[in-house]
Amino acid sequence: QVQLAESGGGLVQPGGSLTLTCTASGSTALIYGMAWYRQAPGKQRELVALITVNSNTNYADSVKGRFNISRNKARNRWNLQMNNLKPEDKAVYYCNGRGRGEFWGQGTQVTVSS
Repeated sequence: QVQLAESGGGLVQPGGSLTLTCTASGSTALIYGMAWYRQAPGKQRELVALITVNSNTNYADSVKGRFNISRNKARNRWNLQMNNLKPEDKAVYYCNGRGRGEFWGQGTQVTVSS
């Protein structure tokens, strides 16, 4: 089994930056790719970014040019660097491991407010 744990959320002012980290433990060889989703109050969960096993990346239009997803393979960590944050980026962010199964973390809160 795989366990995913997000960290790095918090409160930031508009225009600020945060880096979220998803740390995998357990049978990490089951994970081929990783995605970040977010869910704002009253809204559906939406895909923010993903990275494949070949390090190909894809981003939601709303975060292109501001967010960057990366992988630290040696440490079984995936990062989401978020720059120029906007109030509409406020949400709970989840990492989603994909491969031989699908795995979710518990989420981390990101609040963007002055």
